[in-house]
Amino acid sequence: MTGRVRWRKFAVLAVPGFAATAALAVALADGALAASFAVSGQQFKVSADSLEGEGFAQYGSVDTNARGDLLPVAVTAIKKAELRKLCQSVVTHLPIIGDISLNLTAGGGKDPVEASDLFVDATQLSGNAVFKNIEIGRDASTVDKGPDNAQGMQDLFAQQADSVKITNLHQVAWATNAGTFKLAGLSMKVAKGKRECF
Repeated sequence: MTGRVRWRKFAVLAVPGFAATAALAVALADGALAASFAVSGQQFKVSADSLEGEGFAQYGSVDTNARGDLLPVAVTAIKKAELRKLCQSVVTHLPIIGDISLNLTAGGGKDPVEASDLFVDATQLSGNAVFKNIEIGRDASTVDKGPDNAQGMQDLFAQQADSVKITNLHQVAWATNAGTFKLAGLSMKVAKGKRECF
């Protein structure tokens, strides 16, 4: 019959959705999601010849943008990190003008890029990795080798290690934040066209 709601069926369908929304709201309130700021609508690329870090943790989380969309990410958290030949790029498409690329490079000389309490919210990561004393499959709410507050939600998968080294690092991310970020030999360029790190 038109216009009539079957409340029992509605409840069966709606309750799981409400529960999931409530769980996300609680997680955001507790700081369990990667939501320290609203991310932009553009992912960016990061590459480095090498990354060496002490105090590594990795777990799943969710970013949010200014529209309130939920964006699943893998959070990589490192207490102290050094990167060689860092490149970061983002491409913006503008009407009439076309593609505009912003490229940032650092750490290409004798001094590396240095970061502390580094958090990267990534959707893709590749390279050659070596971990020391790694734990795989640990509950995300209990990881304790990364920076302070580098924990995910209870019952979710996580891994952690005393140290990590990644060579030929390629990464696509929504956000990066750090307690300190020292960019030796920093260079930033804006150019027309698509000029990405990889």
